[in-house]
This record gives sequence, C-alpha cells and structure tokens, in this order.
Amino acid sequence: MRIPRIYVDLPLAENQTFDLPDPAFQHVCKVLRCKENHPVMVFNGTGGEYTATLCQVEKRQAKIHTTAYHALQNESPIKVTLGQVISRGERMDYAIQKAVEAGVHQIQPLFSERCEVKLNKERLHKRQQHWQQIAISAAEQSGRGVISQVLPAMMLSDWLPSRPESLKLTLHPHAAQPISDLSYVSGDIAVLIGPEGGLTEKEVQDSMQHQFQNIVLGPRVVRTETAPVMALTAINLLWGDIK
Repeated sequence: MRIPRIYVDLPLAENQTFDLPDPAFQHVCKVLRCKENHPVMVFNGTGGEYTATLCQVEKRQAKIHTTAYHALQNESPIKVTLGQVISRGERMDYAIQKAVEAGVHQIQPLFSERCEVKLNKERLHKRQQHWQQIAISAAEQSGRGVISQVLPAMMLSDWLPSRPESLKLTLHPHAAQPISDLSYVSGDIAVLIGPEGGLTEKEVQDSMQHQFQNIVLGPRVVRTETAPVMALTAINLLWGDIK
C-alpha cells in the first residue's frame, strides 16, 4: 500500500485531528483516490513527521488524525545556499527540484547579464510561489523534514557582497581547480551557478573580489540545471553525509 507523504503548513502534535488543506485533499483524495482509514505521513517543515490516518473523507474535504511523531535525521550537516541564475522554462524547475533532493538549504534565484528570462514584479512573485511549491513537493518525495526556502529573486551584483559563508564557490567550466582539491574545515557554503550562456568575465571577476573561488566539477561541461545536483552531491560526498 502506498503511503502518501504530505506537507501541511500547520502546527502539528500527536493525537490531533485537523482538516486536510485543499491542495493536499485534491492530491490525496482526488488524484490518488485514498479512502477513509488510509495511512498517511504528515510533516510541517520543522524537522520531523507524524504517522496519521485519513478520516471523515467527504466529497470536498477530509480530516487527518495524527498518531506518533518520528524525528528525522536526514538533513545534510552542511548548509548550502545555491545562487542559481534563472533559466528558461522547466530548466529552473528541474534545478530547484533536484537541488532540494540533494539537500540544499536555500535557493537564491538570480538575474545576471546573460540571463534570458525577463519577468515583471507580478510574474516574478508568481514564479517564486511556483518554485517554492516545487521545493515542497521535492521535500515530500525525498523524505526531508525541512523545506528548502526559495528566496525572492535578486541581481547577482547585489547578492555577491551579501554572502557570509565561510566557503564560496563559483562553478566555472574552465577553472583550473577541481572541487576535490579545496581545503574545507567547517561552516556554511555558497555555490554560484550561471545561466545557459555562462557568466561574463566581469561577473566572474566580481565574484572573485568577494572571495568566491572558481572550481570545476570534472572534464565535461554540464547544463545549468544539471550543475546544482552535481555540485551538491560532490559537496556532500567530500564533506557531508554521502558515504
């Protein structure tokens, strides 16, 4: 029996009954066709999850009753902030989804000189909501108890001087230093990934002035939406929780 895993933006406790939010109701009861007494898992992004059961399933609503709480220990020990220049269409969706699955802490969408995406304020707000929902769905699927935050988009030139991380990396296909040669002891990490056309030379130089180090992941050039999962996997393999 498939047990759906559901994110709810509500306070949770053991032995609690509450109305299933409408988006979750549509997915669980309409799409998956789960009936009354079907087991589910629920979490609210605070780190753990609850076993629960669907109850009082009606035409337009349902309730959930929680039972036992389970602590989760599957968050990466390294908090990585991903600075991802916005790419077109589903590429950005893919980058966010896979970054969350790979354990990213938060994602900062960026505009750069070669970014081909142009959005007004209203459309940008809608895109951020869309990206956050992708992060939620990826957390549901991957078993994470924490939701990676997708921050409001900003200019790369404003983001670079704001980063406090102890290690700051720029993925550059022509860099001389492989990621495995880096000296890292502890602390948070920032990773900058450019657009389809790459960062300009000036943007690379600006990043270096703000203590970003150019690194390469390997001998092959990867797409902008592939780079996040490769970088996060390498970081967690070298210093994190991939053994």
